[in-house]
Amino acid sequence: MRILVIKLSSLGDLFHALPAVHNLKVALNASVDWVTQEEYVDLVKCFTPVDRVIPFHRKTFFRTLGSFMRELRAFEYDYIVDFQGLLKSAVVAGLARGGTRIGPSFSREGARLFYSAVAGKCNKRRHAVDENLDVVRYLGLGIIPHEFPVKFPSAGLTAKRPRIAILPISRWQTKTWPAERFAEVGGILSKKTNATFFLLGGAGDKDACDRIAAAIGAAVINMAGKTSMSETGGILKEMDMLISNDSGPVHMAAAVGTPVVAIFGPTESLRTGPFGTSTASSGPLCPASHASRAHAVTIPSGAWNS
Repeated sequence: MRILVIKLSSLGDLFHALPAVHNLKVALNASVDWVTQEEYVDLVKCFTPVDRVIPFHRKTFFRTLGSFMRELRAFEYDYIVDFQGLLKSAVVAGLARGGTRIGPSFSREGARLFYSAVAGKCNKRRHAVDENLDVVRYLGLGIIPHEFPVKFPSAGLTAKRPRIAILPISRWQTKTWPAERFAEVGGILSKKTNATFFLLGGAGDKDACDRIAAAIGAAVINMAGKTSMSETGGILKEMDMLISNDSGPVHMAAAVGTPVVAIFGPTESLRTGPFGTSTASSGPLCPASHASRAHAVTIPSGAWNS
């Protein structure tokens, strides 16, 4: 049995699909190939249910189409499962060799034209993890306990505990709680816990992380722009807590069992919060020693600065 999984992006969405992929692999005793955008290949290679990762070169698609087709059509698949539901992912499903092409209930852009079946009925009032499991239900397979099987490289950290990671920047400005608020929270926790802080983010986030580091003061390590996705996962595995905006790494942390406080504004934590969350409409950030596995604090967007 061989399955092709198509989930091209984004970081958090890849983790939302992982329990369903794991469930399919276990229930069908299948080999799993996964098509994802080239920037996520390093990450998906850390997903233990995946046997082979096929890079989708979004920006150079036509120039690299020949090599992509050779990789995509190297095997014939028993099931081709599109978890993305967009025209580009459905086209990939249509190009692959296999008989049964299953798409999600939330597909759009004409993607359904490429599927032989659609899994489940559209229901957006549930978590994306549960939504992705519709394909398991469609195939009549039992739902096993939700797991996020992932193996990140060890970061080998030696800094004293507790270790608290802060990820203050999101790709979307509307999802970004002010850096000053993260600095304030870090300063409070520094006095109460004597923690070591790790500031995470991309290269473009370094200046904001520098400002937060200066405000917190002692025992701060700024890792912004210095780690790959898989290396970030390894760091998060060795943290005692992550405080973050609504951003992909909250799902990485939740997957490896690191307690998370995720701050949500315009988006709904019900659908895309770290899986297994306890949620609150507002309230104090819980200290590291009392943090639940994942806690989503929703702050109305109009109150970002309060």
